[in-house]
Amino acid sequence: MSAYPTDREAKTLLLEAGRRLYERGFVASNDGNMSVLVSAGTLWTTPTGVSKGFMTEDMLVKTDLAGTVLEGTRKPSSELKMHLRVYQENPDLRAAVHAHPPAATSFAIAGLPLDRPILPEAIVQLGTVPVAPYAEPGTQAVPDSIAPFCRDFGGVLLANHGALTWGYDLTQAYYRMETLEYYAQVTINSVFLLGRANALTGEQVERLTEQRQRLDAARREAGNPS
Repeated sequence: MSAYPTDREAKTLLLEAGRRLYERGFVASNDGNMSVLVSAGTLWTTPTGVSKGFMTEDMLVKTDLAGTVLEGTRKPSSELKMHLRVYQENPDLRAAVHAHPPAATSFAIAGLPLDRPILPEAIVQLGTVPVAPYAEPGTQAVPDSIAPFCRDFGGVLLANHGALTWGYDLTQAYYRMETLEYYAQVTINSVFLLGRANALTGEQVERLTEQRQRLDAARREAGNPS
């Protein structure tokens, strides 16, 4: 894999992704958290109690993989342990985004996975999105609930809570959150409002899945943040 982002690059990415999450209505108030690895043992993450749309560089926090603060004057989110578990379960991953996008969160509340093969872009960018069992936010039960999914999926719905996506860089993790929400909204519109959704064939899904695997392999090797 390529070099990790520098501290400055990581902080710039976090601030930009935070603004995008807020502007798109994927988070409200102080909701959500993000992290990005800058070495095999350190990461930058968002602080607790701060709107992701109004973060400044001095608010960001650098920690090790045990959650110990190395730089910064604020505390990381209590949900940082969820991010740390992602990296523990899948060392290839370098970033994670947690948010509460309305359509996807509605699926999480209903306990419904996003698994209908109706949108090629969702299959290529994300694949199936399962639902992790309910766990009280901020507790050890949350990282335990998402652990089984970190290697085989691009993200997960958190029952009655929100969504978590990850990637080989922060841009991919953020884009996966956008795709997840779009996939959820299209599913609501076609399946539940229109009452009709023409599914792709097994062969079509297989080709799209192979395309996702090729793209993921290339991104994993290149670490391209664009």
